[in-house]
Amino acid sequence: MKVNKIMAFRLMLSMMLIVGFASCSKKSNSKGSSRATGWNVDSKKAGSNKKQEAGPGLVFVEGGTFTMGKVQDDVMHDWNNTPTQQHVQSFYMDETEVTNFMYLEYLDWLKKVYPPTEENYKDIYEGASPDTLVWRNRLGYNETMTNNYLRHPSYADYPVVGVNWIQAVEFSDWRTQRVNEALLEKNGYLKKNAKTLEVTAESNFDTETYLNSPTLAYGGNEEIVLKGKKGARKTPKAGKDGKVVEAKNIYAQRSSGIILPEYRLPTEAEWEYAAAADVGQREYNIYKGQKKYPWSGDYTRSGKRQSKGDQLANFKQGNGDYGGIAGWSDDGADITDAVKKHPANDFGLYDMAGNVAEWVQDVYRPIIDNEANDFNYFRGNQYTKNKIGSDGKVEIVTKETMNYKTLSNGKKVATSFPGQIAQVPVDENETYLRTNFDKSDNVNYRDGDKQSSRYYDFGASESANEKQDKIMYNSPKHNVTTDSLGKMVRKYDKSSKRTTLINDEVRVYKGGSWRDRAYWLDPAQRRYFPQDMATDYIGFRCAMSRVGPKADKRRSARN
Repeated sequence: MKVNKIMAFRLMLSMMLIVGFASCSKKSNSKGSSRATGWNVDSKKAGSNKKQEAGPGLVFVEGGTFTMGKVQDDVMHDWNNTPTQQHVQSFYMDETEVTNFMYLEYLDWLKKVYPPTEENYKDIYEGASPDTLVWRNRLGYNETMTNNYLRHPSYADYPVVGVNWIQAVEFSDWRTQRVNEALLEKNGYLKKNAKTLEVTAESNFDTETYLNSPTLAYGGNEEIVLKGKKGARKTPKAGKDGKVVEAKNIYAQRSSGIILPEYRLPTEAEWEYAAAADVGQREYNIYKGQKKYPWSGDYTRSGKRQSKGDQLANFKQGNGDYGGIAGWSDDGADITDAVKKHPANDFGLYDMAGNVAEWVQDVYRPIIDNEANDFNYFRGNQYTKNKIGSDGKVEIVTKETMNYKTLSNGKKVATSFPGQIAQVPVDENETYLRTNFDKSDNVNYRDGDKQSSRYYDFGASESANEKQDKIMYNSPKHNVTTDSLGKMVRKYDKSSKRTTLINDEVRVYKGGSWRDRAYWLDPAQRRYFPQDMATDYIGFRCAMSRVGPKADKRRSARN
């Protein structure tokens, strides 16, 4: 009897504990209650887990580990792709290369907003236009492409070429502004059809300006920049005590989850990872990087029954053979080809081998320094901050303070536009007591700076180490500028002591093109070219960083 009472008491105690835990659990997870303090918070902001939308034209690339730089052949003996183990975060990438049609949309917008007839803007349109003369050859008749390739509708879906690295970066920035502008309009934070209004140079949209000071966007036009969700201008209403209460009027912020990260060129690591697409090729030892092409197998022709023998990319098959015999074409093209004409890789990306080679973000160096970093590797970081005026507010670029970069051929390319926030290099206020970076320009970190040179004498004076002959990358130092009258001034370096073409203004480009043999189709192959020059075989595509989880689908732990 006594035993039964004890058991009953224990059962009752267990039930009370279970109820108590359930009650506590329910209270701690109540809607609108902070898990940190218990106070009520805005439940729409707290832990909403809003997923990032893929921007127009982009496909998702789930990040992971891969062997960067592993090639089966190195017939050029460049020794610039030593295998290194790297990890790339998830990101988004253009499904195809940027096409002529896409780039013409950019040019048309520039011409409308920055009329070349105005003195302040006369160089903008010309500076953004591709160099159509890249098609010319001393011993070839290519005037048809020179005159038609960019603008004729027959080439609308062909990849744009004749675009240098600087122009590709500026296109990516323009695309960022137009996409975020459309998203804000769609969500009611901008007046409907705002992007189609008579936008002028002094009243166009810039994402960072809007986020930093919304009242300065569109030149401060409050008729376009709306307050409140869905653009509803909420009117004051009376509270329970009869007093008038002002409704909250807010602009979109990063916490709104609407603004997308910037469009940009992919890093070399991202591009190579996306091109290799190891995700779908488990029969290869991906950790050793033994996959040669963006598709499976060691051959450039399809082995599938329905398409057996078809070339899987647009490339040069041999001397004088760019597309095969008439009526029996190997790759369906003699120059570039329309995008999506060849199968996509396992990430859903087209022409990651062949058609055109593509610019990436990185400054070229022969060695990938994985000892310094093996996560999201990139060489070329130049950190800036918003410029603050004497009134303590951010400075906005005007038509008088626009920046231009003069290229080696004398062309001027605009690198800042009215309505943007002026940028300056970070200084000691941002770098003080930091261990992760100590200066604004990190292009030469551990490679190329004077301290990295084998000729650097730590015991000598600074002036002694400034000699040009003792810099690691002893490349020509050309100086091409324009004078006060706009005339080009060329000062070419004619020194006979230069030993390399590598400097801080050469960028990596990846992938084979219609002009290349199959050797260059390997995603790990890497080449470089001056950032202010263009060719008829280099194009580009954009990328966008992924925010949030590595992938949407959660994987359960397996034993």
